[in-house]
Amino acid sequence: MSAPDFGSPPTDADAPMQRADAQRNRQRILAAARDLYAAGGLGVPMAAIARAAGLGKATVFRHFSTTSELIEAVFTEKMDAYLSATRVALGESDAWQGFVDYITMVCGMQATDRGFADVMITTFPGAESFEERRREAYEGFLAIIERARGTGALRADFVSQDLILVLFANAGVVSATATAAPDAWRRLLAHLIRGFAAPGVDVKLLPPPPDDEALSRAMARAAPLGTRDDMPAHHR
Repeated sequence: MSAPDFGSPPTDADAPMQRADAQRNRQRILAAARDLYAAGGLGVPMAAIARAAGLGKATVFRHFSTTSELIEAVFTEKMDAYLSATRVALGESDAWQGFVDYITMVCGMQATDRGFADVMITTFPGAESFEERRREAYEGFLAIIERARGTGALRADFVSQDLILVLFANAGVVSATATAAPDAWRRLLAHLIRGFAAPGVDVKLLPPPPDDEALSRAMARAAPLGTRDDMPAHHR
């Protein structure tokens, strides 16, 4: 009986094709993860990302051995933009306007991508370059605060920890209203900025609130399963 033919072993000539295939697979994984994270946050499992990419889970793990590695690869550009936002704000001649623009830009980045909303309030100790960008952005924000407080426009008791609270609050609103009232975060932010302004500082008019129907849909979506039928009719 003749030995089975398992084909020729890979040669150096096959290497460019294999590298091209690997690069295409990597891009498919990143594209799928980017879309799923944006829509559903960082809780999307690797298996779902593999299915969306049309690949096996083992292939995903060959490219990204941990979820943190994948998250870092997906959001590196956005973290660069986050860091860039501090530089833009520091370059603004009006320190108060630079502060307002920075807060607005960061909250807007959260609003357009639920995955990045999660990234903003989560640390990834194993992703060193990722966390370095976060540290630099934080240090830039400290300078933004000092400039704005120095003009007397920002309340003297505003501290850097307040930004974290803003991001937590905004992430919650974005998560609850993303489909029903996607601009609701702007109303929240306008109220917060009014609270951060020192007395006498001119602030922009509040944007309109979400309508009752939109908020009712958001509340129904946020209600725990099994309780939605118990909600008052005007809140369903």
